[in-house]
Amino acid sequence: MDVIQKELTSRKAEIQGAVELLFKANMKITDWDVPEADDKEGAKILLDMMQEKIDTIRADVEAGKYDNY
Repeated sequence: MDVIQKELTSRKAEIQGAVELLFKANMKITDWDVPEADDKEGAKILLDMMQEKIDTIRADVEAGKYDNY
């Protein structure tokens, strides 16, 4: 295991927890703003939004945007 993989693996739970916190916080905000909202539909829309950004970041990584970050 290389140094980068070791470092990120040591923080995996923290990183995944932050993603889950972002998701849950936005689910709560949606419930507050739209009490009659279908939570399952809201969750799917939120996941699509998050995935869209992940895909953009992935493309940026492939294009070299973070090579010297």
